[in-house]
Amino acid sequence: MNNMNQMMKQVKKMQEQMLKAQEELVTKTVEGSSGGGVVTAEVNGHKKLLSITIKPEAVDPEDVEMLQDLVMTAVNDALTKADELANDDMGKFTGGMKIPGLF
Repeated sequence: MNNMNQMMKQVKKMQEQMLKAQEELVTKTVEGSSGGGVVTAEVNGHKKLLSITIKPEAVDPEDVEMLQDLVMTAVNDALTKADELANDDMGKFTGGMKIPGLF
């Protein structure tokens, strides 16, 4: 019975650590870019877009589609990096296993 109590304490401690790590992801940021850095997007670990920066040389009124593609690529790059950040942070608790719905 004592082993079961000890195991439950360890599980509870791990759950608390996982929740704390998930909460901390909101304060961590990553940046994605495209076009050699003319468009950058910053997202946090919860995949919330925080900012987009577009350098003037990326703006061509004759080619709006290129700018749209650059923005989309930068945002997707940042979101991919946010996924990697979350996987790295949460992987400490899951031993690298991907648990659906956890992160």
